[in-house]
Amino acid sequence: MGVLMCCDCFFYRKSKTKPNGKKPPAEEKKQYLEPEFTKIRVVDFDLKELVVLPREIDLNEWLASNTTTFFNLINLQYSTISEFCTGDTCQAMTACNTIYYWYDERGKKTKCTAPQYVDFVMSLCQKLVTDEEIFPTKYGKEFPNSFESLVKKICRYLFHVLAHLYWAHFKETVALDLQGHLNTLYAHFIVFVREFNLVDPKETCIMDDLSEILCTPAPPPAPLPAPSAPTSSPSPSSQNHVTER
Repeated sequence: MGVLMCCDCFFYRKSKTKPNGKKPPAEEKKQYLEPEFTKIRVVDFDLKELVVLPREIDLNEWLASNTTTFFNLINLQYSTISEFCTGDTCQAMTACNTIYYWYDERGKKTKCTAPQYVDFVMSLCQKLVTDEEIFPTKYGKEFPNSFESLVKKICRYLFHVLAHLYWAHFKETVALDLQGHLNTLYAHFIVFVREFNLVDPKETCIMDDLSEILCTPAPPPAPLPAPSAPTSSPSPSSQNHVTER
């Protein structure tokens, strides 16, 4: 089966009441927004410093290096919970109230299970980042004119995978004690795509609540109080001694 080349998403429209007049069930609580989980990271510095283009590096080289790294890391992160992401547990590729669909090369819309969708994402990304005509590694090899648009496509797909991890598999991630890695990876990725405008904000807005928490630099720790000056005891020679008579 050939690799499906592009995707689209469908947004549920919420109504205040169901057709029978009953109120819809309350929205599921987002465990990943709980402070006890969002505070867990594997780094505690401003990620902005990691994504800014160094002066001596070509922009396309920087995009290529970071995009390849994010593909590898997100693929690895997904692999940790892949046994829980099956056609039965995840019958659609969902994140929040969004279902992601694929369109094949003939424009046919296909609803995939989440593992199928992720497999298409990772297969396509692997194909692109290892293509010397698109991601050249040899000195003097030029990047194609379509390079930036392909990087944007990869980043868009990778965002879908990250969003699904939080929405459908955060409990498993916590059980494996990997929420700190996921939080740091997500924040680093979002800061990167924002820095170079690689993903449309309309695409990432479904996770804005998490992005706002994780991508805001933590305030510097409060300075420790200065130690008080030690109280010096009078030397024996200066003490008044009472001599018994």
